[in-house]
Amino acid sequence: MIKANVIFRSLRHPNYRLFFSGQSISLIGTWMQRIALPWAVYSMTGSEVLLGVVGFASSIPSFLLAPFAGVLIDRWSRYRVMLVTQIISMIQAGILAWLSLTGNLEIWHIIVLSVALGIINTFDMPARHSFVINMVNGKEDIGNAIALNSMMFNGARLIGPSVAGILLAAAGEGVCFLINAVSYIFVIASLLMMNVTETRDKKERVPMFREMREGLDYVFGFAPIKHIILLLGLVSFMGASYQVLMPVYATEVLQGDSHTYGFLMGGAGAGALLGAIYLASRDTVLRLGRLIPAATALLSAGLIAISLSSSFFVSMFLIFFTGIGMMTQTAASNTILQTIADEDKRGRVMSFYTMALMGTAPFGSLLAGWMAKWLGTPWTIFIGGAACLIGALVFYRRLPELKKLARPVYVRMGILHEVAEGLRNASEPGSGA
Repeated sequence: MIKANVIFRSLRHPNYRLFFSGQSISLIGTWMQRIALPWAVYSMTGSEVLLGVVGFASSIPSFLLAPFAGVLIDRWSRYRVMLVTQIISMIQAGILAWLSLTGNLEIWHIIVLSVALGIINTFDMPARHSFVINMVNGKEDIGNAIALNSMMFNGARLIGPSVAGILLAAAGEGVCFLINAVSYIFVIASLLMMNVTETRDKKERVPMFREMREGLDYVFGFAPIKHIILLLGLVSFMGASYQVLMPVYATEVLQGDSHTYGFLMGGAGAGALLGAIYLASRDTVLRLGRLIPAATALLSAGLIAISLSSSFFVSMFLIFFTGIGMMTQTAASNTILQTIADEDKRGRVMSFYTMALMGTAPFGSLLAGWMAKWLGTPWTIFIGGAACLIGALVFYRRLPELKKLARPVYVRMGILHEVAEGLRNASEPGSGA
């Protein structure tokens, strides 16, 4: 039986409790904008290609700037970076709302503002992920805090698209953008209320490119981190791009409207929320590594099945499991990366996580747009699911080797106390990747 005090144990930390409350509200607005923006693009242009272009514009900064951002985040206060990025995000949403509500919004505005938001997120995401450990005062609850982050993200993903689907039909995209701008007030207020202490080991400042190279060598020189990052990149490139095509799928395949689109994305959010609750209920990171290929395989099967469906109710059922797979793969990868990363390199590790998660997405969005035009939306989704399934099988074959490499790191860092105790009393440690 799942106990609430286990699932929500990270809320005993005051700073994380503040962040959780403010971010939970803000993310509902974020998801409303995420749903409204591609609908606005498709309504204005009727172009699958331009859907891909907008997705490309919002994510390409992560691919180009993430290593640079990671070095700066390891140098700067992660708390201050988060505060600044949230304020600028509020301004971006406000401009988008003003242009839309005054009837002046054009496609080039959307592309420029999407690039601006992509630059903001390139700094915000690794800073936010790296700062989790400061909010929960160490690594004991970091896995739970990451799972709770996923819970609030996907709880908002469940609420936001459903509300957005109704508002799109009743009031238009501008209201969704405005609600998002207002929602940032809550997370900014929660950050200002925190009592933050950031401590770092002082070290000699070296040139930025040397630190970038150091981070690159660390990420790709340690096989567990490298393979997690590579699988994340593949899933983002070939799998996550299905979201860009959902407006087309809802209207042309399912013969629906904005309500259909909103409920589909809400169904994926419901599945992701269930996956996050499961991860939050776990009290250890032991055996978390095996969830990564299993979740990727579930995502892949969901996408392949969706590509064959023309029924709204069947697609809602399938997209629920697709959401479980995508969220579980992402959150499990995040937890392991943050658990085994050295403190002085965490910003750089999480910048590569951001690069894999968001930086490959623009190329996937462009590819999905062009493939949908020439092959059709169902075939594009099918191919994406098949590619992710191959990646899951490759990762699964490497898993025993990755476990062996990661196990000493867990023990040395004192994260898995039961394994450390086993080392003192026996010749072989327990498993734990």
